[in-house]
Amino acid sequence: MKKKILIFSICLVVALGIVIAVQLFMLPNMKKADQTNGTSQSGKLASDDIVTVFNPDIGTTGDNMRAVWVTYYELDMAGTDYSQQAFVDKFTEIAENSKEYGFNTLIVQVRPFADALYESKYFPSSHIVAKTQGAEIGYDPLKIMCEIAHSLDMQIHAWLNPYRIAGESLADKLSENNPYVKNNALGIKWENQIYFDPSQKEVRRLIISGVEEIVKNYDIDGIQYDDYFYPTQSESFDQSSYKAYKESRQNSADTLDLATWRKANVSMLIADTYYIVHHTKPKVMFGVSPQGNLANNAELYADVAAWCNNYGYIDYICPQIYFSMENPAKSFGDALNDWLQLPKRTGLKLYIGLAGYKAGTDKDEGTWQGQNDILQQQIKIIEQKELHGFMLFSYGSLLEEAAAQEMANVVLLLNGED
Repeated sequence: MKKKILIFSICLVVALGIVIAVQLFMLPNMKKADQTNGTSQSGKLASDDIVTVFNPDIGTTGDNMRAVWVTYYELDMAGTDYSQQAFVDKFTEIAENSKEYGFNTLIVQVRPFADALYESKYFPSSHIVAKTQGAEIGYDPLKIMCEIAHSLDMQIHAWLNPYRIAGESLADKLSENNPYVKNNALGIKWENQIYFDPSQKEVRRLIISGVEEIVKNYDIDGIQYDDYFYPTQSESFDQSSYKAYKESRQNSADTLDLATWRKANVSMLIADTYYIVHHTKPKVMFGVSPQGNLANNAELYADVAAWCNNYGYIDYICPQIYFSMENPAKSFGDALNDWLQLPKRTGLKLYIGLAGYKAGTDKDEGTWQGQNDILQQQIKIIEQKELHGFMLFSYGSLLEEAAAQEMANVVLLLNGED
């Protein structure tokens, strides 16, 4: 017991030092937030505080992860009567199939476009379950999904795209109560798409508020962010926001360059999300699923090295290593080794994202063809390396004819029949 207390105390000191360092680095001369509009009872974001809530080790939660991502288009109610029963039938089939195949966790996309497949005070209902964005659903999809998953003894994580507001097909169909429609200043239009501006504190507060209501109101086991961060490296994307930042610094010597500033903006969101998740329900996990090619994350200003090696950011990381064993550009083994060599804090869980959607296709220059056990091989490697598990993208790939033999071999392995 004394040893555990000592370890916890050391972790607390480390986390305290990290948060203080972030404040000294990023927040001098910035005013405190309005205390009446916060994401918790204190009205503060984590980056407003010197002390943060963190969980240095969530025990065995999330070990032996065998997850499958369930995307918004796999939950799309188009072609049905949009009734509660139709949704129950659809998700029951998804969950039961996944359970039968040997998976134990569902990673369900519940906020794909600044909209919600749940009851939200901050985001409109999703067109996926309500025909048009903002329309009345008449039932609570996430509540139903949690009940079905847990009835099958499966875990469920709520998967969110934090910055994406609209793709090209949705840009002119946003509802009147969409946060961006109510306040265009929150977002940036870029190449026929719309994104929240990561540099804005109001944006960060909105995203975190949405996370808090999910964790507080639903019996979920985790929150996950996808790899959608900054959509471009172009300086013109957030030129006015960066200019305002530099002016607020009055050209002081410690003004951040554009790349460092963007990374800091994303990292503050990650830290704030971690804070609110564990502040609300300590046992709920928070993780990120970044690009599988480690080097590519820098282009999105995702500082995965910092998140993995320091307390106060994430409970798990799940790189999308969507490569075959012989992919000429970068093989699965080479990408995996990069992540294994990345320094990681004690207790961080490393899951591996696998490309079910490539099975049986001509992707990766045809290297998925000619074999029918690539995914099986990759899962065996994950087990041999004693990692914490994997996540397969996505549920729909389990049913693809081209992937049938690959998936049959995966099912044999997961059910101990290989």
